[in-house]
Amino acid sequence: MQNYILEMNQISKEFSGVKALSDVNFKVEKGEIHCLIGENGAGKSTLMKVLSGVHPYGTYSGDIIFEGKIQTFNKISDSVKAGIAIIYQELALFPDLTVYENIFAGNEVKRGGVIDWNQTIVQAKEMLNKVKLDVNPDTLVKDLGVGKRQLIEIAKALSKNVKLLILDEPTAALNEDDSENLLNLLQELKSQGITCIMISHKLKEVIHIADRATVLRDGQTICTLDSKKDEITEAVIIKNMVGREINDIYPKRPEQKIGKKILELHNWSAYDPQLGRNIVKNINMHVNEGEIVGISGLMGSGRTELALSIFGNAKGYKLQGEFIFYGSHRAFKHPNEAIKAGIAYVTEDRKGDGLFLSQDIKNNISASNLKAISQNGLINDNEEIKIADEYRKSLYIKASSVEQSVGNLSGGNQQKVSLGKWLFVSPKLLILDEPTRGIDVGAKFEIYSVMNKLIREGMSIIMISSELGEVLGMSDRIYVMAQAEIKGELASGEATQEKIMQLATQ
Repeated sequence: MQNYILEMNQISKEFSGVKALSDVNFKVEKGEIHCLIGENGAGKSTLMKVLSGVHPYGTYSGDIIFEGKIQTFNKISDSVKAGIAIIYQELALFPDLTVYENIFAGNEVKRGGVIDWNQTIVQAKEMLNKVKLDVNPDTLVKDLGVGKRQLIEIAKALSKNVKLLILDEPTAALNEDDSENLLNLLQELKSQGITCIMISHKLKEVIHIADRATVLRDGQTICTLDSKKDEITEAVIIKNMVGREINDIYPKRPEQKIGKKILELHNWSAYDPQLGRNIVKNINMHVNEGEIVGISGLMGSGRTELALSIFGNAKGYKLQGEFIFYGSHRAFKHPNEAIKAGIAYVTEDRKGDGLFLSQDIKNNISASNLKAISQNGLINDNEEIKIADEYRKSLYIKASSVEQSVGNLSGGNQQKVSLGKWLFVSPKLLILDEPTRGIDVGAKFEIYSVMNKLIREGMSIIMISSELGEVLGMSDRIYVMAQAEIKGELASGEATQEKIMQLATQ
Protein backbone atom coordinates (compact mmCIF):
# COMPACT_ATOMS: atom_id res chain seq x y z
CA MET A 1 0.00 0.00 0.00
CA GLN A 2 1.37 3.40 -0.99
CA ASN A 3 2.06 5.88 1.81
CA TYR A 4 0.58 9.17 0.62
CA ILE A 5 1.32 12.32 2.62
CA LEU A 6 -1.07 14.27 0.36
CA GLU A 7 -4.16 13.36 -1.62
CA MET A 8 -6.16 15.94 -3.55
CA ASN A 9 -9.30 14.26 -4.84
CA GLN A 10 -11.74 15.59 -7.44
CA ILE A 11 -10.61 19.20 -6.99
CA SER A 12 -12.60 21.72 -9.09
CA LYS A 13 -12.27 25.50 -9.02
CA GLU A 14 -14.04 28.21 -11.03
CA PHE A 15 -13.31 31.89 -11.62
CA SER A 16 -16.27 33.92 -12.91
CA GLY A 17 -17.83 30.84 -14.44
CA VAL A 18 -14.59 29.66 -16.08
CA LYS A 19 -13.27 26.31 -14.82
CA ALA A 20 -9.61 26.56 -13.84
CA LEU A 21 -9.56 23.05 -12.32
CA SER A 22 -11.86 20.20 -13.28
CA ASP A 23 -11.91 17.09 -11.06
CA VAL A 24 -8.14 17.12 -10.56
CA ASN A 25 -6.61 14.17 -8.73
CA PHE A 26 -3.10 14.62 -7.33
CA LYS A 27 -1.31 12.28 -4.93
CA VAL A 28 2.13 12.70 -3.38
CA GLU A 29 4.02 9.96 -1.58
CA LYS A 30 5.80 10.69 1.68
CA GLY A 31 9.49 11.50 1.22
CA GLU A 32 9.45 11.92 -2.57
CA ILE A 33 10.23 14.78 -4.93
CA HIS A 34 7.11 15.14 -7.05
CA CYS A 35 7.15 17.52 -10.01
CA LEU A 36 3.95 19.22 -11.14
CA ILE A 37 4.18 20.15 -14.80
CA GLY A 38 2.00 21.56 -17.54
CA GLU A 39 1.63 24.49 -19.89
CA ASN A 40 1.00 27.97 -18.56
CA GLY A 41 -2.66 28.14 -17.64
CA ALA A 42 -2.87 24.38 -17.06
CA GLY A 43 -3.90 24.95 -13.43
CA LYS A 44 -0.69 24.16 -11.52
CA SER A 45 -0.52 27.36 -9.48
CA THR A 46 -4.29 27.33 -8.86
CA LEU A 47 -4.05 23.78 -7.50
CA MET A 48 -1.23 24.79 -5.14
CA LYS A 49 -3.18 27.86 -4.01
CA VAL A 50 -6.09 25.59 -3.15
CA LEU A 51 -3.70 23.38 -1.16
CA SER A 52 -2.05 26.28 0.71
CA GLY A 53 -5.29 28.04 1.68
CA VAL A 54 -4.95 31.02 -0.66
CA HIS A 55 -8.24 29.77 -2.13
CA PRO A 56 -10.01 28.85 1.14
CA TYR A 57 -12.17 25.87 1.90
CA GLY A 58 -15.62 26.35 0.40
CA THR A 59 -14.40 28.18 -2.73
CA TYR A 60 -13.61 24.87 -4.45
CA SER A 61 -15.06 21.38 -4.51
CA GLY A 62 -13.24 18.16 -3.66
CA ASP A 63 -11.14 16.94 -0.74
CA ILE A 64 -7.65 17.68 0.53
CA ILE A 65 -6.27 14.84 2.64
CA PHE A 66 -2.98 15.60 4.40
CA GLU A 67 -1.37 12.98 6.62
CA GLY A 68 -4.55 10.94 6.51
CA LYS A 69 -6.91 13.72 7.61
CA ILE A 70 -9.36 15.77 5.54
CA GLN A 71 -8.26 19.41 5.72
CA THR A 72 -10.35 22.58 5.60
CA PHE A 73 -7.75 25.32 5.24
CA ASN A 74 -9.40 28.74 5.47
CA LYS A 75 -6.19 30.75 5.25
CA ILE A 76 -2.48 30.31 4.58
CA SER A 77 -1.61 30.10 8.27
CA ASP A 78 -3.83 26.99 8.54
CA SER A 79 -1.74 25.09 5.99
CA VAL A 80 1.49 26.37 7.58
CA LYS A 81 0.38 24.99 10.98
CA ALA A 82 -0.27 21.64 9.32
CA GLY A 83 3.32 21.60 8.01
CA ILE A 84 2.87 22.83 4.44
CA ALA A 85 5.03 25.67 3.09
CA ILE A 86 4.95 27.18 -0.39
CA ILE A 87 7.70 29.29 -1.94
CA TYR A 88 6.55 31.36 -4.89
CA GLN A 89 8.56 32.57 -7.88
CA GLU A 90 8.34 36.14 -6.53
CA LEU A 91 10.14 35.73 -3.22
CA ALA A 92 8.34 37.07 -0.13
CA LEU A 93 11.32 38.50 1.74
CA PHE A 94 11.89 41.90 3.35
CA PRO A 95 14.97 43.33 1.60
CA ASP A 96 15.78 45.90 4.28
CA LEU A 97 15.72 43.34 7.12
CA THR A 98 18.53 40.96 8.09
CA VAL A 99 18.73 37.31 7.16
CA TYR A 100 17.78 36.16 10.67
CA GLU A 101 14.85 38.61 10.86
CA ASN A 102 13.53 37.26 7.56
CA ILE A 103 13.89 33.60 8.55
CA PHE A 104 11.77 34.09 11.67
CA ALA A 105 9.42 36.84 10.42
CA GLY A 106 5.97 36.02 11.78
CA ASN A 107 7.42 33.08 13.67
CA GLU A 108 9.62 34.94 16.18
CA VAL A 109 11.55 33.14 18.89
CA LYS A 110 10.13 34.48 22.15
CA ARG A 111 10.84 34.15 25.85
CA GLY A 112 8.29 35.52 28.29
CA GLY A 113 6.40 37.18 25.45
CA VAL A 114 9.51 39.10 24.33
CA ILE A 115 11.57 38.33 21.21
CA ASP A 116 14.84 36.63 22.16
CA TRP A 117 17.15 38.01 19.48
CA ASN A 118 20.21 36.05 20.65
CA GLN A 119 18.35 32.75 20.37
CA THR A 120 16.86 33.89 17.05
CA ILE A 121 20.38 34.35 15.64
CA VAL A 122 21.50 30.96 17.01
CA GLN A 123 18.52 29.19 15.43
CA ALA A 124 18.94 31.15 12.19
CA LYS A 125 22.49 29.80 11.93
CA GLU A 126 21.11 26.27 12.35
CA MET A 127 18.63 26.84 9.53
CA LEU A 128 21.34 28.32 7.29
CA ASN A 129 23.50 25.25 7.92
CA LYS A 130 20.60 23.04 6.89
CA VAL A 131 20.35 24.79 3.54
CA LYS A 132 24.16 24.94 3.22
CA LEU A 133 24.24 28.73 2.99
CA ASP A 134 27.35 30.36 4.42
CA VAL A 135 26.30 33.95 5.12
CA ASN A 136 26.34 36.13 8.21
CA PRO A 137 22.81 36.19 9.71
CA ASP A 138 23.27 39.96 10.22
CA THR A 139 23.50 40.53 6.46
CA LEU A 140 20.68 42.55 4.87
CA VAL A 141 18.74 40.46 2.36
CA LYS A 142 18.97 43.23 -0.27
CA ASP A 143 22.75 42.69 -0.34
CA LEU A 144 22.40 39.05 -1.43
CA GLY A 145 21.90 37.53 -4.87
CA VAL A 146 18.76 35.74 -6.03
CA GLY A 147 20.20 32.27 -5.42
CA LYS A 148 20.98 33.02 -1.78
CA ARG A 149 17.59 34.64 -1.27
CA GLN A 150 15.96 31.47 -2.54
CA LEU A 151 17.84 29.45 0.07
CA ILE A 152 16.75 31.91 2.79
CA GLU A 153 13.13 31.26 1.79
CA ILE A 154 13.73 27.53 2.23
CA ALA A 155 15.44 28.15 5.59
CA LYS A 156 12.37 30.17 6.61
CA ALA A 157 10.13 27.22 5.70
CA LEU A 158 12.34 24.77 7.62
CA SER A 159 12.10 26.97 10.73
CA LYS A 160 8.37 26.18 10.77
CA ASN A 161 8.94 22.40 10.87
CA VAL A 162 7.77 21.94 7.31
CA LYS A 163 6.70 18.45 6.21
CA LEU A 164 5.67 19.30 2.64
CA LEU A 165 7.69 21.94 0.79
CA ILE A 166 6.21 23.38 -2.42
CA LEU A 167 8.45 25.34 -4.79
CA ASP A 168 6.97 27.26 -7.72
CA GLU A 169 9.55 27.61 -10.52
CA PRO A 170 12.43 27.79 -8.00
CA THR A 171 15.21 28.01 -10.59
CA ALA A 172 13.52 30.41 -13.04
CA ALA A 173 15.74 33.35 -12.04
CA LEU A 174 18.86 31.36 -11.11
CA ASN A 175 22.06 30.75 -13.04
CA GLU A 176 23.32 27.23 -13.77
CA ASP A 177 25.42 26.91 -10.59
CA ASP A 178 22.71 28.22 -8.25
CA SER A 179 20.15 25.96 -9.93
CA GLU A 180 22.35 22.91 -9.43
CA ASN A 181 22.95 23.83 -5.78
CA LEU A 182 19.21 24.16 -5.19
CA LEU A 183 18.41 20.81 -6.79
CA ASN A 184 21.12 19.14 -4.71
CA LEU A 185 19.60 20.71 -1.60
CA LEU A 186 16.15 19.31 -2.44
CA GLN A 187 17.66 15.85 -2.67
CA GLU A 188 19.37 16.42 0.69
CA LEU A 189 16.04 17.49 2.25
CA LYS A 190 14.45 14.38 0.76
CA SER A 191 17.02 12.25 2.59
CA GLN A 192 15.93 14.03 5.79
CA GLY A 193 12.32 12.98 5.22
CA ILE A 194 10.95 16.22 3.79
CA THR A 195 8.55 15.79 0.88
CA CYS A 196 8.83 18.26 -2.00
CA ILE A 197 6.48 19.35 -4.77
CA MET A 198 8.28 21.31 -7.48
CA ILE A 199 6.56 23.20 -10.28
CA SER A 200 8.99 23.58 -13.17
CA HIS A 201 9.07 24.22 -16.89
CA LYS A 202 12.68 23.10 -17.18
CA LEU A 203 12.31 19.56 -18.42
CA LYS A 204 15.95 18.61 -17.83
CA GLU A 205 15.51 19.48 -14.15
CA VAL A 206 12.32 17.44 -13.95
CA ILE A 207 14.01 14.44 -15.55
CA HIS A 208 17.01 14.81 -13.23
CA ILE A 209 15.22 15.22 -9.91
CA ALA A 210 11.66 13.86 -10.02
CA ASP A 211 10.69 10.57 -8.41
CA ARG A 212 7.27 11.04 -9.96
CA ALA A 213 5.70 13.77 -12.11
CA THR A 214 2.06 14.70 -12.62
CA VAL A 215 1.00 16.47 -15.81
CA LEU A 216 -1.93 18.90 -15.88
CA ARG A 217 -3.50 20.17 -19.09
CA ASP A 218 -6.46 22.55 -19.37
CA GLY A 219 -7.23 22.17 -15.66
CA GLN A 220 -7.35 18.37 -15.73
CA THR A 221 -5.03 15.58 -14.59
CA ILE A 222 -3.54 13.90 -17.66
CA CYS A 223 -1.17 11.37 -16.10
CA THR A 224 1.36 10.65 -13.36
CA LEU A 225 4.76 9.41 -14.55
CA ASP A 226 7.16 7.28 -12.50
CA SER A 227 10.95 7.52 -12.80
CA LYS A 228 11.29 3.91 -11.60
CA LYS A 229 9.39 2.82 -14.70
CA ASP A 230 11.52 5.08 -16.97
CA GLU A 231 8.41 7.07 -17.87
CA ILE A 232 9.88 10.53 -17.21
CA THR A 233 11.43 11.42 -20.56
CA GLU A 234 11.36 14.66 -22.52
CA ALA A 235 9.28 13.21 -25.35
CA VAL A 236 6.68 11.69 -23.00
CA ILE A 237 6.42 14.87 -20.91
CA ILE A 238 6.00 17.16 -23.93
CA LYS A 239 3.40 14.94 -25.58
CA ASN A 240 1.30 14.88 -22.41
CA MET A 241 1.78 18.58 -21.67
CA VAL A 242 0.76 19.96 -25.04
CA GLY A 243 -1.35 17.09 -26.37
CA ARG A 244 0.89 16.64 -29.38
CA GLU A 245 4.46 15.72 -30.22
CA ILE A 246 7.01 18.49 -30.70
CA ASN A 247 9.98 16.82 -32.31
CA ASP A 248 12.20 19.89 -32.29
CA ILE A 249 11.47 22.62 -29.75
CA TYR A 250 13.61 25.05 -31.76
CA PRO A 251 11.75 25.34 -35.09
CA LYS A 252 14.03 25.54 -38.07
CA ARG A 253 13.73 28.44 -40.48
CA PRO A 254 14.78 28.30 -44.13
CA GLU A 255 18.24 29.65 -44.80
CA GLN A 256 18.07 33.21 -45.99
CA LYS A 257 20.56 35.79 -47.01
CA ILE A 258 21.74 37.92 -44.11
CA GLY A 259 21.44 41.62 -44.93
CA LYS A 260 23.53 44.68 -44.20
CA LYS A 261 24.75 45.83 -40.80
CA ILE A 262 21.99 47.78 -39.05
CA LEU A 263 23.60 48.26 -35.62
CA GLU A 264 27.26 48.78 -34.79
CA LEU A 265 28.81 49.44 -31.40
CA HIS A 266 32.46 50.48 -31.23
CA ASN A 267 34.27 50.72 -27.88
CA TRP A 268 30.85 51.14 -26.26
CA SER A 269 30.90 51.60 -22.48
CA ALA A 270 28.34 52.48 -19.82
CA TYR A 271 29.21 53.87 -16.39
CA ASP A 272 26.68 53.59 -13.57
CA PRO A 273 27.06 56.62 -11.24
CA GLN A 274 25.14 54.85 -8.46
CA LEU A 275 27.46 51.84 -8.46
CA GLY A 276 30.51 53.92 -9.25
CA ARG A 277 31.80 51.58 -11.96
CA ASN A 278 31.42 50.57 -15.59
CA ILE A 279 28.67 48.03 -16.05
CA VAL A 280 29.40 47.73 -19.79
CA LYS A 281 33.01 47.91 -21.03
CA ASN A 282 34.45 48.46 -24.51
CA ILE A 283 31.77 46.55 -26.42
CA ASN A 284 32.42 45.91 -30.09
CA MET A 285 29.53 44.16 -31.79
CA HIS A 286 27.17 44.39 -34.72
CA VAL A 287 23.75 43.13 -35.78
CA ASN A 288 22.80 42.36 -39.37
CA GLU A 289 19.43 42.68 -41.02
CA GLY A 290 17.39 39.48 -40.75
CA GLU A 291 19.39 37.64 -38.09
CA ILE A 292 19.05 36.60 -34.47
CA VAL A 293 22.07 37.57 -32.40
CA GLY A 294 22.27 35.72 -29.09
CA ILE A 295 23.90 37.24 -26.03
CA SER A 296 24.92 34.67 -23.46
CA GLY A 297 26.66 34.91 -20.11
CA LEU A 298 26.10 34.37 -16.43
CA MET A 299 23.82 36.60 -14.37
CA GLY A 300 25.63 39.84 -13.54
CA SER A 301 27.76 39.72 -16.67
CA GLY A 302 26.24 42.96 -18.04
CA ARG A 303 23.80 41.59 -20.62
CA THR A 304 20.70 43.51 -19.48
CA GLU A 305 22.77 46.65 -18.85
CA LEU A 306 24.01 46.47 -22.45
CA ALA A 307 20.42 46.17 -23.71
CA LEU A 308 19.29 49.16 -21.64
CA SER A 309 22.21 51.27 -22.89
CA ILE A 310 21.10 50.55 -26.46
CA PHE A 311 17.44 51.19 -25.72
CA GLY A 312 17.61 54.89 -24.91
CA ASN A 313 19.60 54.63 -21.67
CA ALA A 314 16.61 54.68 -19.28
CA LYS A 315 18.89 54.16 -16.25
CA GLY A 316 20.93 57.30 -16.90
CA TYR A 317 24.29 55.63 -17.49
CA LYS A 318 27.23 57.74 -18.66
CA LEU A 319 27.83 56.42 -22.16
CA GLN A 320 30.99 56.43 -24.24
CA GLY A 321 31.86 55.04 -27.64
CA GLU A 322 30.33 54.90 -31.09
CA PHE A 323 26.70 53.93 -31.73
CA ILE A 324 25.72 53.53 -35.40
CA PHE A 325 22.15 52.61 -36.38
CA TYR A 326 21.31 52.20 -40.08
CA GLY A 327 24.46 54.05 -41.04
CA SER A 328 23.85 57.09 -38.81
CA HIS A 329 25.68 57.98 -35.62
CA ARG A 330 23.10 58.16 -32.86
CA ALA A 331 22.98 59.22 -29.23
CA PHE A 332 19.59 58.32 -27.73
CA LYS A 333 18.85 60.21 -24.52
CA HIS A 334 15.52 58.50 -23.79
CA PRO A 335 13.74 55.25 -24.77
CA ASN A 336 11.21 57.32 -26.75
CA GLU A 337 14.01 58.34 -29.11
CA ALA A 338 15.06 54.70 -29.54
CA ILE A 339 11.45 53.67 -30.23
CA LYS A 340 11.04 56.41 -32.87
CA ALA A 341 14.26 55.21 -34.51
CA GLY A 342 12.93 51.64 -34.68
CA ILE A 343 14.27 49.86 -31.57
CA ALA A 344 12.06 47.99 -29.09
CA TYR A 345 12.96 46.21 -25.86
CA VAL A 346 10.97 43.38 -24.23
CA THR A 347 12.11 43.40 -20.60
CA GLU A 348 13.04 40.30 -18.60
CA ASP A 349 10.74 41.52 -15.79
CA ARG A 350 7.36 41.41 -17.51
CA LYS A 351 5.40 41.83 -14.27
CA GLY A 352 7.50 44.64 -12.81
CA ASP A 353 8.43 46.67 -15.89
CA GLY A 354 6.73 45.19 -18.94
CA LEU A 355 2.99 45.20 -18.33
CA PHE A 356 0.10 46.95 -16.62
CA LEU A 357 -1.23 43.90 -14.79
CA SER A 358 -4.45 45.57 -13.64
CA GLN A 359 -5.38 46.57 -17.21
CA ASP A 360 -6.69 44.44 -20.06
CA ILE A 361 -4.90 43.01 -23.09
CA LYS A 362 -5.95 45.74 -25.50
CA ASN A 363 -4.78 48.54 -23.19
CA ASN A 364 -1.39 46.87 -22.77
CA ILE A 365 -0.82 46.29 -26.47
CA SER A 366 -1.86 49.79 -27.50
CA ALA A 367 0.12 51.53 -24.71
CA SER A 368 3.35 51.58 -26.71
CA ASN A 369 1.82 53.33 -29.74
CA LEU A 370 -1.35 55.25 -28.83
CA LYS A 371 -0.83 57.70 -31.69
CA ALA A 372 -1.52 54.92 -34.18
CA ILE A 373 -5.07 54.48 -32.89
CA SER A 374 -5.85 58.10 -32.00
CA GLN A 375 -7.31 61.04 -33.85
CA ASN A 376 -7.54 64.57 -32.48
CA GLY A 377 -6.32 63.27 -29.12
CA LEU A 378 -9.07 60.63 -28.83
CA ILE A 379 -8.46 56.88 -28.89
CA ASN A 380 -10.48 54.96 -31.47
CA ASP A 381 -11.82 52.15 -29.26
CA ASN A 382 -12.88 49.98 -32.19
CA GLU A 383 -9.47 50.23 -33.80
CA GLU A 384 -7.79 49.41 -30.46
CA ILE A 385 -9.90 46.24 -30.11
CA LYS A 386 -9.29 45.26 -33.75
CA ILE A 387 -5.50 45.60 -33.52
CA ALA A 388 -5.29 43.89 -30.14
CA ASP A 389 -7.37 40.99 -31.46
CA GLU A 390 -5.04 40.62 -34.44
CA TYR A 391 -2.10 40.23 -32.06
CA ARG A 392 -4.09 37.89 -29.83
CA LYS A 393 -4.56 35.57 -32.80
CA SER A 394 -1.11 35.91 -34.40
CA LEU A 395 0.72 35.42 -31.07
CA TYR A 396 -1.57 32.57 -29.91
CA ILE A 397 -2.59 34.45 -26.74
CA LYS A 398 -5.02 32.23 -24.84
CA ALA A 399 -7.71 34.54 -23.49
CA SER A 400 -11.48 34.82 -23.64
CA SER A 401 -11.18 38.28 -25.23
CA VAL A 402 -8.81 41.25 -25.47
CA GLU A 403 -10.72 42.77 -22.56
CA GLN A 404 -9.42 40.12 -20.17
CA SER A 405 -7.16 41.46 -17.41
CA VAL A 406 -3.48 40.72 -18.07
CA GLY A 407 -2.97 39.96 -14.37
CA ASN A 408 -5.25 36.93 -14.75
CA LEU A 409 -3.27 35.45 -17.65
CA SER A 410 -0.65 32.73 -17.31
CA GLY A 411 3.02 33.68 -17.49
CA GLY A 412 3.40 32.52 -21.09
CA ASN A 413 0.39 34.52 -22.25
CA GLN A 414 1.60 37.58 -20.34
CA GLN A 415 4.89 37.27 -22.21
CA LYS A 416 3.05 37.16 -25.53
CA VAL A 417 1.14 40.33 -24.61
CA SER A 418 4.45 42.00 -23.73
CA LEU A 419 5.80 40.94 -27.12
CA GLY A 420 2.67 42.17 -28.92
CA LYS A 421 2.95 45.53 -27.17
CA TRP A 422 6.34 46.13 -28.75
CA LEU A 423 5.55 44.62 -32.13
CA PHE A 424 2.82 47.27 -32.40
CA VAL A 425 5.52 49.95 -32.80
CA SER A 426 6.83 48.06 -35.88
CA PRO A 427 10.49 47.95 -34.77
CA LYS A 428 13.43 47.26 -37.03
CA LEU A 429 15.47 45.88 -34.15
CA LEU A 430 13.80 43.91 -31.37
CA ILE A 431 15.70 43.22 -28.14
CA LEU A 432 14.33 40.22 -26.23
CA ASP A 433 15.63 39.89 -22.67
CA GLU A 434 15.00 36.34 -21.35
CA PRO A 435 12.02 35.91 -23.72
CA THR A 436 10.93 32.51 -22.40
CA ARG A 437 11.79 32.72 -18.70
CA GLY A 438 9.22 30.89 -16.59
CA ILE A 439 7.05 29.70 -19.47
CA ASP A 440 6.26 26.20 -20.65
CA VAL A 441 7.57 24.25 -23.61
CA GLY A 442 4.45 24.79 -25.74
CA ALA A 443 4.51 28.56 -25.25
CA LYS A 444 8.26 28.58 -25.91
CA PHE A 445 7.74 26.86 -29.25
CA GLU A 446 5.11 29.44 -30.20
CA ILE A 447 7.39 32.36 -29.29
CA TYR A 448 10.29 30.82 -31.22
CA SER A 449 7.99 30.42 -34.23
CA VAL A 450 7.01 34.10 -33.98
CA MET A 451 10.70 35.07 -33.80
CA ASN A 452 11.43 33.11 -36.98
CA LYS A 453 8.49 34.76 -38.73
CA LEU A 454 9.76 38.22 -37.77
CA ILE A 455 13.22 37.40 -39.09
CA ARG A 456 11.76 36.21 -42.41
CA GLU A 457 9.98 39.56 -42.65
CA GLY A 458 13.31 41.41 -42.34
CA MET A 459 13.40 42.31 -38.65
CA SER A 460 16.56 41.82 -36.61
CA ILE A 461 16.59 40.39 -33.09
CA ILE A 462 19.00 40.56 -30.16
CA MET A 463 18.14 37.72 -27.77
CA ILE A 464 19.54 37.68 -24.25
CA SER A 465 19.12 34.28 -22.59
CA SER A 466 20.44 32.27 -19.66
CA GLU A 467 19.33 29.03 -21.30
CA LEU A 468 22.23 27.66 -23.31
CA GLY A 469 19.98 25.40 -25.36
CA GLU A 470 17.87 28.38 -26.37
CA VAL A 471 20.90 30.45 -27.38
CA LEU A 472 22.32 27.57 -29.42
CA GLY A 473 18.97 26.59 -30.92
CA MET A 474 17.84 30.04 -32.07
CA SER A 475 20.89 32.23 -32.75
CA ASP A 476 22.73 32.89 -36.01
CA ARG A 477 25.67 34.34 -34.05
CA ILE A 478 26.42 34.44 -30.35
CA TYR A 479 28.28 36.99 -28.23
CA VAL A 480 29.38 35.79 -24.81
CA MET A 481 29.68 38.30 -21.96
CA ALA A 482 31.55 38.15 -18.66
CA GLN A 483 32.49 40.92 -16.23
CA ALA A 484 30.72 43.55 -18.39
CA GLU A 485 32.76 42.71 -21.48
CA ILE A 486 32.31 40.61 -24.61
CA LYS A 487 34.70 37.70 -24.25
CA GLY A 488 34.08 36.13 -27.62
CA GLU A 489 31.89 35.73 -30.69
CA LEU A 490 30.77 32.33 -31.99
CA ALA A 491 29.03 31.41 -35.22
CA SER A 492 26.07 29.08 -34.73
CA GLY A 493 27.90 26.23 -36.46
CA GLU A 494 30.89 26.31 -34.13
CA ALA A 495 29.13 27.14 -30.85
CA THR A 496 28.74 24.52 -28.13
CA GLN A 497 27.65 24.69 -24.50
CA GLU A 498 31.23 23.99 -23.45
CA LYS A 499 32.65 26.85 -25.55
CA ILE A 500 30.05 29.29 -24.27
CA MET A 501 30.67 28.36 -20.63
CA GLN A 502 34.42 28.59 -21.12
CA LEU A 503 34.05 32.18 -22.35
CA ALA A 504 31.39 33.06 -19.77
CA THR A 505 33.65 32.09 -16.87
CA GLN A 506 36.73 34.04 -17.97
